[in-house]
Amino acid sequence: MSDDLAIEIRGLEKAYGPVRALRGVDLEVHQGEVFGFLGPNGAGKTTTIRCMLDLIRPQAGSIRVLGLDPQAAPQAVRARVGYLPGELNLEPNLRVGATLRYLAALRGNRLDWGFVEQLASRLQLSLNAPVKNLSKGNKQKVGMIQALMARPDLLLLDEPTSGLDPLMQQEVYRLIEEAREGGATVFFSSHVISEVEVLASRVAIIRQGRIVETVAPRQLLSMTTRRVRLRFMEAVDAQVLAEAPGVTALTQEDATSATLQVEGGMDGLIKALAGLPVADLQTGHPSLEELFLAYYEEQGEAA
Repeated sequence: MSDDLAIEIRGLEKAYGPVRALRGVDLEVHQGEVFGFLGPNGAGKTTTIRCMLDLIRPQAGSIRVLGLDPQAAPQAVRARVGYLPGELNLEPNLRVGATLRYLAALRGNRLDWGFVEQLASRLQLSLNAPVKNLSKGNKQKVGMIQALMARPDLLLLDEPTSGLDPLMQQEVYRLIEEAREGGATVFFSSHVISEVEVLASRVAIIRQGRIVETVAPRQLLSMTTRRVRLRFMEAVDAQVLAEAPGVTALTQEDATSATLQVEGGMDGLIKALAGLPVADLQTGHPSLEELFLAYYEEQGEAA
């Protein structure tokens, strides 16, 4: 394994009976990187993460996590990893603080409790709250705290913002970036393109147990067509925008509104809009399925 790799996976295969969850996954994640793992539900994201921690074992392939084989040294790997599972199970009869102290004890109490309190404050979570009374979003906050609290070398986060409102999502983004700045490597799964675009320096796209592509986030949107809705402060002839770079279709509903389709970047359209009285502009990110369809069309394959 290369010294600069935090995760190295080669030819990973895993089947659940007749269902082939992973079909030869290859991944490399560099130390200090925030790496996104993007795919629809059932694509193999969670299975890959569980194999990294030796929670399940693959039928074929090799894995190195922080230079270690998780099958040969599972405890050594887990001691250096903060893990947020996609389905977090907590003891309902404990309070949040007691839950986190119990999890800290499993790590040998080698952490700063003041940091735990700081995380809880930033995520607006009471350490005195009974777990059984927590909403899904607040349980997710407990999961984020326990993953971060030991300041691990590697964070494995399975859908980290699931159940959180937009303000808390932004706070989680900040915590992930601060962990990276502190030297941690972050590997997180998601099915939300915009989330990967915000956080990741690179992203692997997984579909039906295979890695489709590994790209920079900005390349994701260049594969697809965006929908842009415009509203003007006064009547205009929006047809002048049809010649703007990237615009492939334009529909003007009435004199003060129009809908466009734009391929690739938005720079050309923004410059073309400079001379028009724009009151409002809305863009729609492509869905994950649209991204895959665009990718396969680009590769000349059947979707």
